[in-house]
Amino acid sequence: MPKRSRRLLRGTGLLCALVLGASACGGSDDDNSSQKPVGSADLQAALEKGGTVTVWAWEPTLKQVEADFEKKYPKVDIKLVNAGTNNDQYKALQNAISAKKGVPDVAQIEYYALGQYALTKSVTDLTPFGADKLGDSYSPGPWNSVKSGDGIYGLPMDSGPMALFYNKKVFDKYEIAVPTTWDEYVEAGRQLHEANPKAYITSDVGDAGLTTSLLWQAGSRPYEVDGTKVGIDFTDAGARKYTDTWQRLIDEKLVAPVVGWSDDWYKGLGDGTIATLPIGAWMPANFASGVKGAAGDWRVAPLPQWTKGAGASAENGGSSLALPALGKNKELAYAFIEYANSGDGVRTRIEGGAFPATTKDLRSKAFQDTEFPYFGGQKANKIFAESAANVPADWKYLPYQVYANSIFNDTVGKAYVSRTPLAKGIESWQEASVKYGTEQGFTVEK
Repeated sequence: MPKRSRRLLRGTGLLCALVLGASACGGSDDDNSSQKPVGSADLQAALEKGGTVTVWAWEPTLKQVEADFEKKYPKVDIKLVNAGTNNDQYKALQNAISAKKGVPDVAQIEYYALGQYALTKSVTDLTPFGADKLGDSYSPGPWNSVKSGDGIYGLPMDSGPMALFYNKKVFDKYEIAVPTTWDEYVEAGRQLHEANPKAYITSDVGDAGLTTSLLWQAGSRPYEVDGTKVGIDFTDAGARKYTDTWQRLIDEKLVAPVVGWSDDWYKGLGDGTIATLPIGAWMPANFASGVKGAAGDWRVAPLPQWTKGAGASAENGGSSLALPALGKNKELAYAFIEYANSGDGVRTRIEGGAFPATTKDLRSKAFQDTEFPYFGGQKANKIFAESAANVPADWKYLPYQVYANSIFNDTVGKAYVSRTPLAKGIESWQEASVKYGTEQGFTVEK
């Protein structure tokens, strides 16, 4: 999961879509709600007829899915295009939609960004294809993230249920117990920093994805979304749990001031000066490729709890495959994403290192018994699968979360570089998000 770029999609297309209507901004001329149901026979007929499907995605395991799909359906040509990672692709996609030219048939869109495209009718409601019947096939977090109102606007491709990656070698050396609560996590940070002032329990310079994930786990529900009516409120008890705990880590200088995905970050993970990482289940491949020298040192534990024994988790990252409204060959495009995200392509992607969103695979003995040599042979998927099952399904993102995340470091991030209290930074983030939403035509309450 690469570091996210900042300041992109600053309102791109949203005001136009809300004021003028989706079709005026490049949305489809078709009304998804009136689309006739598309049955399996229609999909099969489209596959037999063949055609070209252009897929914009950066996820590497789709390359083998592309090859397998074309082998199974030789009259179909899948054109897999890497148009950039997350925000870079979103910018290119929005430009294509606005120009009504060069729009792909399928696009990878992360869960936090999908609502923006659903609201502006820039992506197709997949309900007429029968996607609404697939709900039981996916874990709750990803499935909830592709829904908007009564529509389904993508099929979950992967998921990021959270866990705590920790350096067992470091914990053993300093006789520190693996924390099961966030209070214990703070105490572990104190013990570690006292034993080795150059070592930190984790690193953090302000990350919107981590913050929203921990708020999710803590029971905070800062966003309410009903079409263009939006509520933003970070004053609930769950938010206070997060800010109070993370403020202690910041005040006591227990978190390394190292930017994630930087060379210094990888170095810290490798030499033990960054001792833990609360992050999504997609992380193992990044350890194996980026921190090779620490193979065998690291292990996986359940995410610490805000209340002992609660068992709650959250998602951190993950993407869907969606059908842009202006894309062509809708039947072929849907057949491909169903194959990739619900059919045989799921197994292909798991074998390539992806973490699934499908409950059948998460629960399978073969998946849960997979040993990770990097983690000393640990069967870490058992922890990840349990985490996925414990993600509350009622979390909502803003319909302009891409923008909100882009201003995180200008608001909340100040708590890491000045004496601004974290709670004050969160308040500033709320105010800036309210202001922006109002400017874009939303009815925003706080």
